[in-house]
Amino acid sequence: MCGIAGEIRYDGNAADEGAIRRMLPCLESRGPDGEGLFRRGPVAFGHRRLKIIDLSEAGGQPMTDDELGLTLVFNGCIYNYQQLRTELQGYGYRFFSTSDTEVIIKAYHRWGASCVRRFLGMFAFAILNHETGEVMLARDRLGIKPMYLASFDKGLRFASTLPALLAAGDVDKSIDRVALQHYMTFHSVVPAPRTIISGVRKLPPATVRVISRDGSWTDEVYWEASHTRRTDVADDEWPALIHEKLALAVERRMVADVPVGVLLSGGIDSSYIVALLAEQGQRGLTTFSIGFEAAGGESGDEFAYSDIVAKQFDTVHHQIRIGRDRFLPAVDRTVAAMSEPMVSHDCIAFNLLSEDVSKSVKVVQSGQGADEILAGYSWYPPLAHVRRDEAVDAYAEEFFDRPHADLAQQLNPEWLLDDDVSREFVAASFGRHGAVTAVDAALRLDSQVMLVDDPVKRVDNMTMAWGLEARVPFLDHELVELAAACPPELKLAHGGKGVLKQAARGVVPDEVIDRTKGYFPVPGIRHLEGPMYDKVRDALLAPAARERGLFRPEYVERLLADPNTPRTTLGANQLWQLALLEMWLQDKGI
Repeated sequence: MCGIAGEIRYDGNAADEGAIRRMLPCLESRGPDGEGLFRRGPVAFGHRRLKIIDLSEAGGQPMTDDELGLTLVFNGCIYNYQQLRTELQGYGYRFFSTSDTEVIIKAYHRWGASCVRRFLGMFAFAILNHETGEVMLARDRLGIKPMYLASFDKGLRFASTLPALLAAGDVDKSIDRVALQHYMTFHSVVPAPRTIISGVRKLPPATVRVISRDGSWTDEVYWEASHTRRTDVADDEWPALIHEKLALAVERRMVADVPVGVLLSGGIDSSYIVALLAEQGQRGLTTFSIGFEAAGGESGDEFAYSDIVAKQFDTVHHQIRIGRDRFLPAVDRTVAAMSEPMVSHDCIAFNLLSEDVSKSVKVVQSGQGADEILAGYSWYPPLAHVRRDEAVDAYAEEFFDRPHADLAQQLNPEWLLDDDVSREFVAASFGRHGAVTAVDAALRLDSQVMLVDDPVKRVDNMTMAWGLEARVPFLDHELVELAAACPPELKLAHGGKGVLKQAARGVVPDEVIDRTKGYFPVPGIRHLEGPMYDKVRDALLAPAARERGLFRPEYVERLLADPNTPRTTLGANQLWQLALLEMWLQDKGI
């Protein structure tokens, strides 16, 4: 796990090494264990290293194979790198390290751009062919690892974070109006390739981009879960298949040359991971749970459930209790760590959790992704009996933060668009071939977009802010393919994730399986008061916010007067949604 950066020039001039050096400090937290820089003519790569596999200097990056004429910068982990290494040795390749980084180089040389289809893991990388001058950019199937792009007059820059590209300079920092509409409507998610900043884009998941020396490029989407029913599996066989595939995914993610822990929230997803690791013979597993002070009558922890799991599987468990003294300072730090504005209050929880966890381990497994692939959220059941041709409206009613018409009373006129771009985006996705039912269509969209640019990005940003690598077994692409083929009614059963609950029965304690679905409780954001309210008010009334003029003053005043009543469709605090965007823009100097 690392931070990567690069510049590719199209005018034949030498790449700007200074731009890379300006980006690297922004990536230091992602890779605190070392730094490297490479330049060859119009291409330059930079790297910050977090040592997880091959802790020696032989695993450092940028990595060049002089014999093959290739240079690579890579962020992520290839879980099947040892098997691929053995296969490549059979073809005569010689290795100078024991790293998964070098396996990518050899795999690219052997199989070209299609090498990505052989990788089991999470990755974002760039590889330069010295002879042709071509650069290939690639991102993993589920977008677990980020790659941001910024075009400039003579070329392209890329980086693991958006702020790194801002530090390089030459970026159009105006607000993207389409992205703003998505932020306000599509659950604060801005689908790839856009970001809230006009001059920064992101490579979509499961995409390979090959860039020629003259700047021409082609994109290939190399994977998608089909969401097509399997007729060879009976309904009662699905739990065992899910269990088997998840067990394999968890086992794969123990590959490391350092200890691996688990973020244990107390929900079924993370509890199942702990149970499977215990089943596979892991002893003395280190687990971590976090809790906050109650506020607004809402509990701030789920320790009762995580303690049950920790006790049953005899883990070395850490309860992390966050008081008000740590909470407020963490807000600014969390906003600073965001590559894009992320409204979820879970961000603060993950930032604080990662700070403490990083003192004990460098790698953790986490339960993100189960809700998006196995229908665990509240907006899926209402779609169960909706006709396919009515699914777009039903999904928008359940999921969108507000109707498009409401934006006229909330955004200033210069920021409004006539078209409901979020609804058009959903309609285009739902209109594609496949995904026969409304639930299938929603799961396909959420797993390709919302999952990537909300929970997955949240975990990546907040763990990497502390040099902590998070691995997400529920997003093993083979498990995602299996879940996509599972009948929706099996996923919706038992209040959501029914097939997972059946699979976990007898492995995970019943109290955890049968509990009401929980979330990372962060009462201090859900109920804005005291110093936290002051911080929110100051951000929205700051000179920069007034000059930018995104929101109608009367809307802001109404929310400030009643900070905790107006909610989005899914219950998020509207005031926090506005304030978070302004806090992020101000932190980034936009």
